[in-house]
Amino acid sequence: MTQQEAHSTPELEWIQMKKDFDTERANEETAKEKFIRKFKANPLVPIGCLATAGALSFGLYSFKQGERKMSQMMMRVRILAQGLTVGALIVGVAATFGTDQLKKDSSK
Repeated sequence: MTQQEAHSTPELEWIQMKKDFDTERANEETAKEKFIRKFKANPLVPIGCLATAGALSFGLYSFKQGERKMSQMMMRVRILAQGLTVGALIVGVAATFGTDQLKKDSSK
């Protein structure tokens, strides 16, 4: 093997690796597609996040306006919404885990 061939081989391998990596990345889903897929799998989590953010926002607005009673109530609603969101997340993860296990068991 000549000196020129020794230098060109690693370079060609690097180019091929880069092409392979770019091909793999082209098949990845976009952020929007991933969000839609995950929303369809467990729609309660993003809905719960929106409810939590809404209760927090309205509670802070009420606090700014001096409506202490409404502010306190909205903070309690926020805690409830957060708890339900975490519960939905746990149930979704458990359901996904169970579905993955069934797929593995049926493929054997």
